[in-house]
Amino acid sequence: MSNKRHAQPNPDLFLVIVILALLVIGIVMVYSASAILASYKFDDSFYFSKRQLLFAGIGIVAMLVVSRIPYQTWRVYAKPILICCFILLIAVLIPGIGMVRGGARSWIGIGAFSIQPAEFMKLGLIIFLSTYLAEKQRYIQSLKQGFLPLTLLIFTSFGLIMLQPDLGTGVVLVLSCFMLLFVAGAKISHFAILGLLGIIGFAGLIISAPYRMNRILAFLNPWEDPLNNGFQIIQSLYAIGPGGLLGMGFGNSLQKFFYLPEPHNDFIFAIIAEELGFIGGSFLILLFFLLLWRGVRVGLTAPDKFGMLLGLGITSMISLQAIINISVVIGLIPVTGITLPFLSYGGSSLTLTLASVGILINISRFSHPV
Repeated sequence: MSNKRHAQPNPDLFLVIVILALLVIGIVMVYSASAILASYKFDDSFYFSKRQLLFAGIGIVAMLVVSRIPYQTWRVYAKPILICCFILLIAVLIPGIGMVRGGARSWIGIGAFSIQPAEFMKLGLIIFLSTYLAEKQRYIQSLKQGFLPLTLLIFTSFGLIMLQPDLGTGVVLVLSCFMLLFVAGAKISHFAILGLLGIIGFAGLIISAPYRMNRILAFLNPWEDPLNNGFQIIQSLYAIGPGGLLGMGFGNSLQKFFYLPEPHNDFIFAIIAEELGFIGGSFLILLFFLLLWRGVRVGLTAPDKFGMLLGLGITSMISLQAIINISVVIGLIPVTGITLPFLSYGGSSLTLTLASVGILINISRFSHPV
């Protein structure tokens, strides 16, 4: 039977409500976190929030359109999508095409806006791997025929992203993809070998770039260099601490007064914790947990292997990014420079995230999550 005969008239309403709740909170908190900076730099306290609202509008349209496209369609175009993503990753490295921001050449400018090719690659690679594993899962336990070729593909993507460099996005991409390989039945022994090589490679990446070593040292003891490498995490903790149980109240953050760098971006969770307290931060984490739970349910109840892998891959990508971002903000892991899905300010990141959950919503039309 075709998937259309099993399609439900409505998507998973619970999933949609959680996504919209995260999006609304993000728009509101981008305004609160960025108002002072926007007023100082652009003489318009709504500068960042208006742009975030525009990005959210574009993203919602993309989500609605994608949610109406049968998810099997992406299986047909998996290879062209992956090729386009590789072309963009290479193009961003070319001077004159790629734009440098914060020391990383990660953006391609299009008019007044810019896109981040690494964001496209995360989704493109998940679509390709879901297609490959659905068709050739029997090879995944073979090191030469399945696991090794896919690993080389994943690390080629990671290598191009690291040339920008963008460690945070690269880590999310690698972890999400290997999550798919694990679900598809890859051998634990292969992961063990890969893990050992990964530790050696990761150590090499840290040693090869002094700023990464500085981030590790700042993570271990940020107060040893409080005005330089440890500055961002210290200011983040200074925001979270005074928040207490109920927070200082919406709009009453002190750290956004030029203490915490880019408070509306990677460290927006610190402002949320400062203004809305432990309860507000916990509620936000609960929403991400509900998104994870519902996304896993949608994937596991998908009518075919491709839908299962694609749903779990998208859910893993978003959830891992949220876990890493929040862990950085509260000082559990070193600073990686990665946004908080749905909440951090940013165009391509927000739009691609909403388009991704559009695919997940479409899968839910054919699934039967309880």
